[in-house]
Amino acid sequence: MQFTLSYIVVGAVLIVMALSGSVLKRLPLSTSMLYLAAGVLIGPHALNLIHFDPIMQAAIVERITEVAVIVSLFTAGLKLRVPLRDPLWRLPVILASWSMALTVGLIALVGVVALELSLGAAILLGAVLAPTDPVLASDVQVSGPRDRDRLRFTLTGEAGLNDGTAFPFVMLGLGLLGLHETGEGGWRWLVGDVLWAIPGGLLVGALLGTATGRVILFLRREHQEAVGLDDFLALGLIALSYGTALLVHTYGFLAVFAAGLALRKIEVSSLGEETAPDEIVAAATAERRGEEIATHPETAPAYMAQAVLGFTEQLERIGEVAVMLLVGVMISVTAIPGDVLWFVPLLLLVIRPGAAAMGMIGSTTTWLQRAFIAWFGIRGIGSIYYLMYAIAHGVSEETARLLTGLTLAVVATSVVVHGVSVTPLMRRYSDVTANGD
Repeated sequence: MQFTLSYIVVGAVLIVMALSGSVLKRLPLSTSMLYLAAGVLIGPHALNLIHFDPIMQAAIVERITEVAVIVSLFTAGLKLRVPLRDPLWRLPVILASWSMALTVGLIALVGVVALELSLGAAILLGAVLAPTDPVLASDVQVSGPRDRDRLRFTLTGEAGLNDGTAFPFVMLGLGLLGLHETGEGGWRWLVGDVLWAIPGGLLVGALLGTATGRVILFLRREHQEAVGLDDFLALGLIALSYGTALLVHTYGFLAVFAAGLALRKIEVSSLGEETAPDEIVAAATAERRGEEIATHPETAPAYMAQAVLGFTEQLERIGEVAVMLLVGVMISVTAIPGDVLWFVPLLLLVIRPGAAAMGMIGSTTTWLQRAFIAWFGIRGIGSIYYLMYAIAHGVSEETARLLTGLTLAVVATSVVVHGVSVTPLMRRYSDVTANGD
C-alpha cells in the first residue's frame, strides 16, 4: 500500500510540475524546492511512505546521485560552445581550481577550530561542500549553445569542472582518516589523485567524445548509416567515458564533462563559431525530412549535437526529481545538529563569496556579475554524492552522522534561498544587461 501511495504522490508531483512550468518561471520558486518539499512529505514525519537510514544505505544513494551528476555534467559540456582558447574560460577554470581549493581550506579550518573535527574529517567536509552543483543550477546556467553571457557561462563552466576537481580533496580527507592510500609524505596522492587523475580524466573524455562523434558523422555522411537513436548515443558516450576513466584511475566526472565539450567542438568545427546550430536544424527541418537532416554533410553535426543535448536535458530533469525527492526523505530522517547550524550562513554568506571574490581579482566581470557569481554558489546533488562516497568507504558512524547533518542542512538551505532569489535576481540581471548598464 505504501508503494502504491508513493506512485500516486510522485505522479501527482510530476503532472503538477508539467502543468505549472511556465507559472514557476515567473514566481520566486524553483522546481528543486517543490521536489524537496514532496520528499519531506512522503517521509516518516508526514505520510510515512518511505523510511531509510542514509548512513546504512549510503551505497545506494551514492549510485543514484552518481548517475544524476554524470548526466548533468555531460549536458553542461554540450551546452558550452565557446572554444577552449576563448578568454571566457579563464574565470571558470580559476573558480573551479584555486577558489575551490581555498574554499576547502577555509571549511577545513572552521571544521578543526570550531567543529572540533580531525584534520581528515575537516578536509573531507570541505571537499563535500566546496563544489557548486551542475544539476540544481540550471536556472543560472547558459540557456543553450548560443549563450555567451559571462555570468551564465562562468557558473556553468565552474559547476562542470569543480565536481571533478573536488575529488582529490575527498581522497586526501579519506587518506588522513586512514581510508585511502596516500603514500609516504603524500606522494601517491599527489601523483595519482592530482597530477594523473585530473588531466587523465579530461583526456579520456576528450578522446572518446571526439572519436565517437567523428565515427557517427562519418557513417551518417558517407554511408547514411547510424541514423537515429541519438538517445543511445548519449547514454553510450556517457557510460563509455565514465567507465573508461574509472578503469584507468582518473576522474569520471571530468571525463563526461570533457566528452560533452568534445562532441560540441565537432559541431563548432564544422559550422563555425558564429553559426547557430539550432537555427541550422530548424531551417533544414522545414526543407528536409529528419533522416536527410541527420545525414546531410552541412547539417549532420548540428543535428547530432542538438538531438543529444535535447535527450540529456530530459534525463537531467528526471535525475533532479529522483534525487531531490530522496534528499527530502533524508532530511526528514536525519538529525540535523542545531548547535552547529551557524556553519550554514558562514559557508553561503562568507566562505563562498570570499573565495569567489579572490578568484575574480583582475577579471573583466562587472560588479553585478561578481556579486551574482559569489552568491550563486549553489550546493546540491554533487555534495550528496561525495558525502555518500565517503561514507561508503568507511567513515566512522559518528563522523558520518555529523557530516550528513551538516551537508543536508547546507543543501536544503541552498535549495530554498537560491531558489527564492534566482527568479527576481536573474530578471534584474537581464534588465541591466539589456539596458547596457
